[in-house]
Amino acid sequence: MTRRWQTKLIHPEVSVPDGYESLATPVYRGSTTIFPNAAAANDTWRQQDVGYTYGLYGTPTTLELAARIAELEGGTRSFIVPGGQSALAVINLAFTRAGDHVLIPDNVYSPHRLLARTLMRRFGVTSDFYDPGIGAGIASMIRDETRLIWCESPGSITMEVQDVPAIAAAAHERGVKVAADNTYASGVYFDAFAHGVDVSMQAITKYIGGHSDVLLGSVTVRDEKDYERIGATMQVLGMSVSPDECSLALRGMQTLAVRLKALEHTTLEVARWMADRPEVARVLHPALASCPGHELWTRDFTGSTSVFSIELAPEYSRAKANALVDALELFPVGWSWGGVTSLAVVVNPVRSTAPKRAGTLVRFNIGLEDPGDLIADLERGFSVLGSAAL
Repeated sequence: MTRRWQTKLIHPEVSVPDGYESLATPVYRGSTTIFPNAAAANDTWRQQDVGYTYGLYGTPTTLELAARIAELEGGTRSFIVPGGQSALAVINLAFTRAGDHVLIPDNVYSPHRLLARTLMRRFGVTSDFYDPGIGAGIASMIRDETRLIWCESPGSITMEVQDVPAIAAAAHERGVKVAADNTYASGVYFDAFAHGVDVSMQAITKYIGGHSDVLLGSVTVRDEKDYERIGATMQVLGMSVSPDECSLALRGMQTLAVRLKALEHTTLEVARWMADRPEVARVLHPALASCPGHELWTRDFTGSTSVFSIELAPEYSRAKANALVDALELFPVGWSWGGVTSLAVVVNPVRSTAPKRAGTLVRFNIGLEDPGDLIADLERGFSVLGSAAL
């Protein structure tokens, strides 16, 4: 049958040779999935089990990234979502319903606090914020209606390290699930599942993406029932991700080990230098004894990464902290972390269980620049703190 040229634009009759092999994972784009026949058409998110049904649930690029993250974290299955905040939302929505109660550490990532206080509360789910150092004492806060306990260790601003195994043991004794934001460890420096966590999430945006150009998150489970709950929630929320972004994350995984090693080395050098500065009251880095929970970090973690905070001495105002950050040339001001570029930002964490700090906090992400250059830049930045004009 001879077709007109307009039809050939949509239904070409040409072909290319098979057998092309590349070290790079192909980027599969597509919304509509073609079924072999009419009887085979179905609509399910379980594509790893039944085959591809619709692009919303992932293309081969997406599913490869999910499978590789599950392998990396030691989980059974992973889902890829549009960002770390999406991962937090999916887990909360999957494991709670109206009338349920959630426990969240008080050092939590601030959008998670906002999620709990707004959307979840509107849907009838209540939340309490607990001292991240509570450990086994969490048992006293568990109610009959508690369904989920969150951990974020270390905290992404104040860097407290939690006793996750003790929290998990108390939770499981009452039949409560434990979820962990494992972004700091990138799923490799802290084995969440070995320490009792049921559901692990991370912002792939950070270390796996690694270059500040990806927005993705992951949710990893070890239990088949949890897999079903997360998957069913994902299906109705319509959280699709771009295969192009997944491709960048897959590429980032190939250099993750060398980047993490370099970031740890430089960050520790900079943090230890800061610890000797008279302007700094305390360095909050989990590998340093000055950080709350350092002994737990030594017990449970196999490495540290690139983000830490400093508490300036009380005589330095927030205005002076801003001036310090603005004086830096190699530290752009930005919220994120985990990329190759160093960052700095003045922070004011919202806390309900901790007393107000005497000094202003500045958070740093250390990148892949030369540590000597970073320290020289910081030296210039600290010099402005003595200015009488501020």
